[in-house]
Amino acid sequence: MADPTYTPPEVWTNDTENGGRFASINRPTAGAREQKDLPVGEHPYQLYSLATPNGVKANIILEELIEAGHDLDYDAWVINIGDGTQFTSGFVDINPNSKIPALLDRSGDTPVRVFESGAILMHLAEKYGAFLGSAEIRAEMLSWLFWQVGSAPFIGGGFGHFYAYAPEKYEYPINRYAMETKRLFDVADKRLAETQFLAGNEYTIADMATYPWLAPFVFGVIYEEAKTFLSINEYENVARWVHEISERPAVKRARMVNKVWGEENTQVPNRHSAADFEGKDI
Repeated sequence: MADPTYTPPEVWTNDTENGGRFASINRPTAGAREQKDLPVGEHPYQLYSLATPNGVKANIILEELIEAGHDLDYDAWVINIGDGTQFTSGFVDINPNSKIPALLDRSGDTPVRVFESGAILMHLAEKYGAFLGSAEIRAEMLSWLFWQVGSAPFIGGGFGHFYAYAPEKYEYPINRYAMETKRLFDVADKRLAETQFLAGNEYTIADMATYPWLAPFVFGVIYEEAKTFLSINEYENVARWVHEISERPAVKRARMVNKVWGEENTQVPNRHSAADFEGKDI
């Protein structure tokens, strides 16, 4: 339930620490907190990320492009958001918003920075003419892509925060965001009852964007007991889609990149070549 003792002041100030799991890195200001360069590898694409749902999106498109035979390779470097690496000057130069993932594209004459996961998907898909869907479904693909981008804060910063990470559990925000998360699952479930993939019968970046957010609920590996709490088993069409995409070789690899938790044979913290997957549980 709501805290009956709190009355918002006329003007908010950051006099008290914002609690929760990520309290130590939360501030109401942007910009670098420390002067430090990022590591740089030999490949045209330098990815700075972590294997969170938003981070995995970038991993998927890079691995899918490689799997499809496109001539590219990339270095992926861990950005440990718990340690505040995203606030170093090197990272802020690539992403002024200090969020993962961030990509430096050095494939042309002038390096190009790309931040925000949806922008990375679009940038690479357009560059290689892949996973955008045929002309007939392009608008549908874009609609589902931006549906996911707009929906993620309700699931992560909303439900995930108040259900799993907030220092106190309050009924109102948990109920509010549980309802919205279930509604979003129902939107996807109804769509996937009609088509194989979100935009139609073609696998596109809309699926790459959405999969990393919905799959962990289906597998029961995100936000404590969220799978049970939200009755995720109700969404059978989402489960079918999740399991189908999970079997893609590129996705199996992508889920390991920049991962620093779980069993060691499922982790590729810093990825520099295909050889980094050798001996892993793929």
